[in-house]
Amino acid sequence: MPLDLSSRGTATDAVTVDWDERDVLLYAVSVGAGQDPLQELVLTTENTEGVTPEVLPSYGGVLAQRVLRPDIGPYDRSKLVHAEQHLVLHRPLPVAGRLSVTARVGEILDKGSGAVVWTETIAVDPETGDAVVSSRSASFIRGEGGFGGDRGTSEAWEPPSPRPDHVVPLVIRPEQALLYRLNGDRNPLHSDPAFAARGGFDRPILHGMCTFGFTCRALVATVAGGTPSALTSIGGRFSSPVWPGEELTVEVWQQGQQVWFRTVRADGVVALDRGRATVAGG
Repeated sequence: MPLDLSSRGTATDAVTVDWDERDVLLYAVSVGAGQDPLQELVLTTENTEGVTPEVLPSYGGVLAQRVLRPDIGPYDRSKLVHAEQHLVLHRPLPVAGRLSVTARVGEILDKGSGAVVWTETIAVDPETGDAVVSSRSASFIRGEGGFGGDRGTSEAWEPPSPRPDHVVPLVIRPEQALLYRLNGDRNPLHSDPAFAARGGFDRPILHGMCTFGFTCRALVATVAGGTPSALTSIGGRFSSPVWPGEELTVEVWQQGQQVWFRTVRADGVVALDRGRATVAGG
């Protein structure tokens, strides 16, 4: 059945979202922090001498996903994949806190073989009303295109040089998707073989936001100098699936405060493409 195009511009009521120390520690481990237990202690521990815990900026995407998008009409959930994710951190996330979050349906684009649905989320401090995290997220729903709508445009993306400034290897553990889903994203595409098969995959795939979190860690370790709060925005396009057990490589370029990146599978296929980020203070 077709998507409800009249849902564009509709928004949810504000929802209160809170989290605590345990949530951010779990999140960090679920995106690979702690594979070397002596590193990244700022992300994985709360009681290490001389270490003040911080939150990975990509955790803002987890908070944004706790608000259900307004109804866009009926569709087969097994045909939906995360297509893009962009976050702006207006200030660093605290280790424990509370936000008021609203989601709004943005553009619904006709890609022929499917539809791209954008969701815009804003999370504000409930005491002051000041913005803390802004999120723009796109979903691709296979089979829902062909309604004669706008296809949309792509912003130019070109790194400043052929050779990246940093190359970061990453290892996705076989149980990574089962661990990541404990953050609240229980989509069976990442755990149920039968559901994944209906979506066209031979086995459950990794959450796009898990790949996003792994990539965020690589950026924090390189361009942000190991300080999570120095990374003030991050975004990119999910161009190919990642499976638990795979190895990835993050390629990073930097000019001052501007960062370009992509995440590549071991077979050379780009999984997270057209990545851009910013760091405070360049």
